Amino acid sequence: MENLYNVLGVAPNASIDEIKKSYRVLAMRYHPDRNTHPGAESRFNAIKKAYELLSDPKQRSEYNQTLTNRIVLDTEAEAQSLWNSLFNRCGIML
Repeated sequence: MENLYNVLGVAPNASIDEIKKSYRVLAMRYHPDRNTHPGAESRFNAIKKAYELLSDPKQRSEYNQTLTNRIVLDTEAEAQSLWNSLFNRCGIML
């Protein structure tokens, strides 16, 4: 499962306003009506799911707890995922 903070390109300590702003920017970029790329619809759905979970304080708290308690088995893949989410947030596709 991809880190939901990476999906939205925000830090784990981001405010609700930062999460909402990031969601709006990414939703406009990847909305299937505006983006004809084959993977745009699945990316849009991931962005929507991440926003729905992170915008609810109770669900976000539970998600943060599971995120904190997980064990990273492949640190290189974790780092690659972080960098990819940052580049995607800036509109750079690798």
